[in-house]
Amino acid sequence: MDANPNDNGDGFGQAPGLYVHVPFCATKCPYCAFASCTRIESAPAFRDAVLAEAARYRNRFSPFDTLYFGGGTPGFVDPAILGDIVHKLRNILAFKPDCEATIEVNPADVTADRAAAWHDMGFCRASLGAQAFDDDALRFLGRRHDASGVSEALLRLRHAGFVDIGIDLIYGLPGQTREAWRSTLRRALDAGPTHLSCYALSVEPRTPLARAVRRREAELPGESAVAALFLDTSRFLAKAGFIHYEVSNYALLDRYRSRHNVKYWRSVPTLGLGPSAHSFDGTRRWWNVRSLEAYLRRSQARISPVAASERLTDEMRRLETLAMGFRTREGVSLDVLRDGPAAEAALSRLVADGRLKIQRNRAVPTTTGFLVADSLARTFA
Repeated sequence: MDANPNDNGDGFGQAPGLYVHVPFCATKCPYCAFASCTRIESAPAFRDAVLAEAARYRNRFSPFDTLYFGGGTPGFVDPAILGDIVHKLRNILAFKPDCEATIEVNPADVTADRAAAWHDMGFCRASLGAQAFDDDALRFLGRRHDASGVSEALLRLRHAGFVDIGIDLIYGLPGQTREAWRSTLRRALDAGPTHLSCYALSVEPRTPLARAVRRREAELPGESAVAALFLDTSRFLAKAGFIHYEVSNYALLDRYRSRHNVKYWRSVPTLGLGPSAHSFDGTRRWWNVRSLEAYLRRSQARISPVAASERLTDEMRRLETLAMGFRTREGVSLDVLRDGPAAEAALSRLVADGRLKIQRNRAVPTTTGFLVADSLARTFA
């Protein structure tokens, strides 16, 4: 199998990407299972630890063409500290001149001054965690902003110079009707984003939402209702000119796809810095300790924050190619599928069922195929 079977030659995602996990949030949302905390007073120590970790990888990766600050809520951090991290990272590691730099922000943190500061740091892409345009939904999700705050944040980002702005939305909330979700999509489009990420609300273990569902204090829509919302989303956004390029992601034009996230779906090398961050160098994966406290302790003791690693076999890489490829409109090269009558029969059946189509020697999922992306991968495992 070649080094990058998901490469379709479009120039997206071929150089490595750098991800920085910023774990700080003002509050913890009830549905969130990401590695995050409210200990913002630890931000200076976090800055020092991230820069020390970056120095461990000096000259180990070729120049990065994406930089992604995720979390957590990077926009919640004092811009002076955040800017210090960005500036010093550029001195420690190598970046291409056309580097796509993305920052995740929440509407409640987008002031005119902060937006200008992020743009001055070199961020050219903002991912706005709106999640909803309905105040009742926002209260259920534990967000700090209201619906009007989303529109205000978009205006401030544009005024600061951001052109490429994505909006994150969540569907499948208790009692959410298809019309209510379409109304959310309409309001999102009215804001003029270049990118939309639409995620079904999931119940993650050991979260307040999981406890509420277990106690029957919250009842989420069933699988068929969520599937209907997913299909509605794809059709609605297609009519608005958006490209459904990954299960949960839509871009107004090809160039507005998240260049950084494409790397994960194509198994391109990425370096992750910060607590819980994952890295991949082409043959080996490794990941850092999850908690901020453990991450800082290791840094202060000058110990690597890596918690564990694994070296990928050819078969492991093939399985990852299946799992990631069937989540995207690029699909999977037919050369990666198993040879033999069983695989050929399965492929023919899935094409006949409308789950897959064959394009340029690739098995490409349809929109209904996206609904069963995981099972498509298992079929050819």
